[in-house]
Amino acid sequence: MAKILAIEDDATTGKEIVAELGQHGFEIEWTADGAVGLDRALSGAFDAVILDRLLPNVDGLAIVTAMRGVGIDVPVLMISALSDVDERIRGLRAGGDDYMTKPFASEELAARIEVLLRRRSAPAPTLNLSVGDLDLDLISRTAHRAGAEIRLMPTEFKLLEYMMRNSGQVLTRTMIFEAIWGYHFDPGTNLIDVHLGRLRRKIDRPGLPAMIQTIRGSGFALNAPE
Repeated sequence: MAKILAIEDDATTGKEIVAELGQHGFEIEWTADGAVGLDRALSGAFDAVILDRLLPNVDGLAIVTAMRGVGIDVPVLMISALSDVDERIRGLRAGGDDYMTKPFASEELAARIEVLLRRRSAPAPTLNLSVGDLDLDLISRTAHRAGAEIRLMPTEFKLLEYMMRNSGQVLTRTMIFEAIWGYHFDPGTNLIDVHLGRLRRKIDRPGLPAMIQTIRGSGFALNAPE
């Protein structure tokens, strides 16, 4: 069960938040005081924080800034009656993950919290792929085999990424065609043969064991060299 800290000085809004999130199975702690909220937020005991922009004793911007300053990276949903674009930008730049303007529907607040928690729990995106001595950097969009850089055209890069993500599996022509070109496979086209031929010459250089293999009657596969 996710634990949510709500820091909101308006009693009516605070009770609505507690009631709505409680119905969605969250464990809620609510405080109306900024100083108390800051202390609780810095405890690191919560999975997300709902934070009013204007609070007594300690301002909401100061709270989220303090959280980020000590490395507490839980999602923060800021709520405020201040609807100016500049105010929303200030809240987000201070470290907020989302911003809602009052008045708001309680159901929407619950939905936004659920989305923020899903984002936090999602696995980190893959930045690099490796199969044997073949490496693909998805950020710099560079490829290396046995330490030597391989210069790839955009379609070749996309094709290699697809094959590396599915290394060790037989990929049919239809699977490759639809993954790379995105429309119905034309059995009469030679696009796959042309691009795979170019890619094979770059990956399987002389002196290196072959990685791209033709599986007669089935398709193609990329395998780590034994």
